[in-house]
Amino acid sequence: MATTVRSHLKQGEEEDGQDSSRTHRCSYCDKSFPFKSELNRHLRTHTGERPYQCGECGKRFSYLGHLKCHMKTHTGEKPHRCEECSRQFSRLSNLKVHAQTHTGKKLYKCEHCNKSFGQSTHLKAHMRTHTGEKPYKCEHCNRGFSQLTHLKRHIRTHTGEKPYRCEECGKQFTVLSDLKRHMRTHTGETPYRCEECSKQFTTLSHLKKHIRTHTGEKPYTCEACCKQFCELGSLKRHIRTHTGEKPYRCEVYSEHFTRLSQLKSHMRTHTG
Repeated sequence: MATTVRSHLKQGEEEDGQDSSRTHRCSYCDKSFPFKSELNRHLRTHTGERPYQCGECGKRFSYLGHLKCHMKTHTGEKPHRCEECSRQFSRLSNLKVHAQTHTGKKLYKCEHCNKSFGQSTHLKAHMRTHTGEKPYKCEHCNRGFSQLTHLKRHIRTHTGEKPYRCEECGKQFTVLSDLKRHMRTHTGETPYRCEECSKQFTTLSHLKKHIRTHTGEKPYTCEACCKQFCELGSLKRHIRTHTGEKPYRCEVYSEHFTRLSQLKSHMRTHTG
């Protein structure tokens, strides 16, 4: 690497970094530095050199500071604590980003729709809703996603992984939000409240469905006869009157039914 660095020091500079102007200029981009050590670090952005290696997992880094931050992922060390909520972080930069969630400030604004965000990463993810960019590809089916978290969640549909487990009953879930909804069946929590009648619900989707009983909204339309429904499930059941589909089957006589309720009613004829 010494040869490479030497070849990219401007003419007139010595190995010890002394020259008449006392600056060290990069021949890749003409950027100047007061010390040769700073130029050497900068050159790695061009050469891709990563001299610092993690002894735990072998991952390499361009800078010693980046390696030290990475090592905390192995040790679990989180020295930076939020004074508002006591949440801890391994990096100071992550704490600074988190602190904005307490101030309520949304400094990052979308130029397309004027929506504001507290974090630059959230703005970048939002921008893809305008551009349609889907940079994260599934290796199993090549489906694209706008966010890495969405890809990771999708991959579990291929692997069958269910990393989120209910401590009450042991049931496992693919998505954390599904576990949180399930936990309300144990706690009885109903955090979603109707402003019209004060009725409360365990999930946001149940609240939205309920609100339509007040507004009369019917967003689901049958393409065959234009009949409208307030619930998607009602539309799906209705469509079977056009297609003749009977997905519910009696295992005793192999008789088929359009609705699950019809099958359950029929099964009682067998059980008495």
